[in-house]
Amino acid sequence: MSRLTHVASGPYAPPAPARELTAISADGARLHVEVHGRVDEAAPAVVLAHGWTCSTAFWAAQIRELAVDHRVIAYDQRGHGRSPASPACSSDALADDLEAVLEATLAPGEKAVIVGHSMGGMTVMAAADRPGFRAHAAAVLLCSTGASRLVAESTVVPMRPGRLRTWLTKHILGSRAPLGPVTPVARSILKYATMGPGSAPHMVEACARIVHACPRRVRHAWSNVLDLLDLDHRVRELTVPTAVVVGTADRLTPPVHARSLAAALPHCLGVTELPGLGHMTPVEAPELVTGKIRELAMTYPQAKTYTQVKEGA
Repeated sequence: MSRLTHVASGPYAPPAPARELTAISADGARLHVEVHGRVDEAAPAVVLAHGWTCSTAFWAAQIRELAVDHRVIAYDQRGHGRSPASPACSSDALADDLEAVLEATLAPGEKAVIVGHSMGGMTVMAAADRPGFRAHAAAVLLCSTGASRLVAESTVVPMRPGRLRTWLTKHILGSRAPLGPVTPVARSILKYATMGPGSAPHMVEACARIVHACPRRVRHAWSNVLDLLDLDHRVRELTVPTAVVVGTADRLTPPVHARSLAAALPHCLGVTELPGLGHMTPVEAPELVTGKIRELAMTYPQAKTYTQVKEGA
C-alpha cells in the first residue's frame, strides 16, 4: 500500500523496535512481533494486543513511555499491520495467536502484564483458559471491549435499541466498501464512530491513518466474527487480576459491556469510566492507560529471573 499507514511525527508516531520477529501460530499463520525497551535486562514484560482494523502503531504512546523501563511486546493480529491475512478468522484463532506470541517472546515461567484493546481484549478473553496464557499472565488490562452482543449494544446508529438498529449497525460495520484516503470527511466519520467529541485533531489523524490502512477484506472478515462473538463463558475463566477501562462516550463497546465484565470476572480490580472519551482509549487517554499498565506491573510481580528473548522464526 503506497499511502502512509500511520502518522510519521508527533506523540503517535510508532517508535522503532529494538527487535522484530515472527511468531508462528497453531495453524501456521505468521504474526509480526515487535519487542521494545531493554530486551537484554530484567525489565518487567508487557504484551499489547490491538483491536479490529488496527496495528502495533496503535500502541505508539504506550510503547514510547513504557519502553524506558519495561520490555514491551506488541504484535499485529492476523491480517492486520504486517501480519499476513489468513483464511481462519475466529476467536479460537485469536487465542492461538496470543499463545504463539507469548511462547515466542517470554521465557518458560516468565509472566507479563497482558493488555487488550477492543478485539485485543476479546483475544485475551478467548485465551483465558489456555495453558499457555495461564503460564504467562501476571495480570490483565481490558480496554474498551466486550464479550458478547457487540452489534446489538453498539450505539453507532443513533436510534432506539432493537432489531432495526442491530441490522443497520451490522451492515455499516461489516461493509465491504473501501475506506479510501484519509480526508476531512473520513476523519469526521471515524471520530463520530470511534472517539469522544473532544478528541484532538492529532489523535483523530493517528487513528484514521491506522484504520484506513486495514485491508477491506480483512475488515469485513473480522466484522463477521465480532458480530457472532460470545465469550461470556470465557470471562469466568479469566482468573488473574484484571482491570477494566472504558470511555463513557464509547459507541462501539459502551460501558454496559465493561460493567458486565466486572460482574463476571473472578478477580476484577474495578472499572475505570473515562468521562467523554470514546472507543480509542489508549490514544484518547494515553497517560491514564499507561499508568494503569505500570500500576499492574508494580503490583503483580513477574518472574524475577530473565532468560534472553528466544529467537523467532
